[in-house]
Amino acid sequence: MNNNTEQPNQINIEISEDVSEGQYANLAIITHSHAEFVIDFVNVMPGTPKSKVKSRIILTPFHAKRFMKAIVENIKKFETANGTIQDIDAVEIPFNFGGPTAQA
Repeated sequence: MNNNTEQPNQINIEISEDVSEGQYANLAIITHSHAEFVIDFVNVMPGTPKSKVKSRIILTPFHAKRFMKAIVENIKKFETANGTIQDIDAVEIPFNFGGPTAQA
């Protein structure tokens, strides 16, 4: 009998203080090639003419599909506990979010 409390194939993951604070994003731009998926997370602010990519994640197609399945599973769990998330297509928000029109 093995008294080792660690599970086989267990990964020890650390997160720095800076990364643990996270980045807010309200737009994701997804592109792909034959070898990878690139997801750029952007924070678009009302009335601002330019937005910056806050984070870029590059995934293999295999990991992109695993990520998609994990997101779907987590959304189902969230909606079971909190109710249906209203789809943005049903909300008709103008792209400038009601802020003033940007002028150069």
